[in-house]
Order: sequence, then C-alpha cells, then structure tokens
Amino acid sequence: MGNPGTPLTIGPVRSAVDTSVLLDVFSDSPKFVEASRALLLRALSDGSLVACDVVWAETRAHFPSPTAFEKAVSTLGILFDPCDAETASLAGEAWRTYRQDGGARTALVPDFLVAAHASVRADRLLTRDRGFTRRYFRRLSVLDPSR
Repeated sequence: MGNPGTPLTIGPVRSAVDTSVLLDVFSDSPKFVEASRALLLRALSDGSLVACDVVWAETRAHFPSPTAFEKAVSTLGILFDPCDAETASLAGEAWRTYRQDGGARTALVPDFLVAAHASVRADRLLTRDRGFTRRYFRRLSVLDPSR
C-alpha cells in the first residue's frame, strides 16, 4: 500500500479495478466471468492492479470473513490504494457537473470516487461502464469487459 497522495510504482501500467469486474470473477457471474477474468489477466500482464477504498469496501461486503476476502484479493495481486484529497475533489467536481447536466440518480457518488481515483492514481479503469465514466472522465482510459 502506498502513501496517500503518492502513486504506487509497481508495474509499467497501473490498472484501477472497479467492484463490478471483481464481483464478476469472485461470484463466477455466468454473463461476465470469462470477459472480466480475461481483462484482469491482461491488466496483470501489463503491470499492477489497484483498488480504492470504495471498491475495497464494496467487494469485502460479498465475502463471509476478512480472511476469505484477503485471500481473494491477494491471489489476484490487488493492492489497496485509498482515495486522497485530489481524488475526492475531482469526484465532487464531476458529480456537480453530472447534477447540473440533469443527472437525477443520487446514489452514484461512490462510482464517481472510483473513476476519479483511477483518473488520478492509475493509467486506466477496468469497469462495466454505464456511460457516465466516459462522459465525466473523458481523459480516463476505460476497459469494459461487457463490450
């Protein structure tokens, strides 16, 4: 785990991973498991995988114990990389723009934090994007296993 505000430098390409992709693999999703597994393997071969605190918490909720969760994320080599002030600020800016653009959904702040984290602390984001990531984080490279 790196120091907050200091990007980790483990591999040549840092891929932030979203909860949707992890749960596809950990829950053996019939629809997305193969594509998400292939995307994770590609990202690992390119460098390192990181997950921010939001993804860490959302994913942990699907495991019966801390030990089972820690084993799963360590098997994939996923590193914990928490959001920092810059990330939170960027998420807030994007959220404000989303709401000003007429966005009506009110439960997306965690998704904006995940995308902002990837924008600031990684080279790309592995996620099943519902459209807002590409729209509000235009410079972020998004790899979507559902496409």
